[in-house]
Amino acid sequence: MGLKILIVEDDRLLAEAVSDYFTGKGWKTDVVYDGNSAMETVERKSYQMILLDVMLPGRDGFSVCRKIREMTETPVFFITARVLEEDELNGYAVGADDYITKPFSLPVLYAKVMAMTGRLRGGAGSGMLMRGDVTADVRTHDVKVSGKECPLAPKEYELLILFMENPNRIFTRDQLLIRLWGYDFDGNERVVDNHIKKLRKALSGSRCQIRTVRKSGYRMEVSV
Repeated sequence: MGLKILIVEDDRLLAEAVSDYFTGKGWKTDVVYDGNSAMETVERKSYQMILLDVMLPGRDGFSVCRKIREMTETPVFFITARVLEEDELNGYAVGADDYITKPFSLPVLYAKVMAMTGRLRGGAGSGMLMRGDVTADVRTHDVKVSGKECPLAPKEYELLILFMENPNRIFTRDQLLIRLWGYDFDGNERVVDNHIKKLRKALSGSRCQIRTVRKSGYRMEVSV
C-alpha cells in the first residue's frame, strides 16, 4: 500500500504539475477540482496527505476542511494565494496542519509533505504507522502488537491500515466493502464482520480496539 495524496485545486495546470511531481516520487495521486468532489472522494478513499486550495468553486477550502475533519485525521495542507493572518488562523481553527502560499516551489512543497508524513509515521521516510502499541510497516506489511510480531491475512492488514489512518472515524459495512472489495463485489456484507472478528482477535490485549457503533458501523479506539 503506497503513499497516496489527494490534490484539490481548481487551477488545472497547477494541479497537474503537483500530481506529476508526486507521481514521479512514487506517490499515488488523485486530483479533483472543487470542494464537493473533494468530500465525496475522501468519503470513499484514504490518503496520507490532502492538499487543499482555499479558493474553490462552490464550497471554499475552509468549509471543506471542516467537513474532512469530521471524517479523517489525514494531514491537510492549504494551498493559497492569500496570506492574511486571519485566513491562516481560520485555517488552523478548522483543522489545517500547515499552509503553503502560491507561487511555491514543488521541491519545497514535497519536503514539507514528507516532513509531516514522517512525523506521523515515526520518523521521516521510515514508512512506519503507529497507533498506541500497534505498529505497521507500510513497506513490508509487518505488524507488531505490543512489541510482538502479528502476521495478518491481506484483508485484515488492509482493514488495520484503514483504521490506523482514521482513528475514531466510523466506517459502515458498505464503506468498508467498497474500499476493500470494490463496487462490483456481489458477496454478503457479513464478510466484513468475519474479517473484523479476526482483526479484533489479533489486536486483543492492545491499546487499539475495533469497536462496534450500534446501527452505524465500526471504528478504532486508541487508549492512552
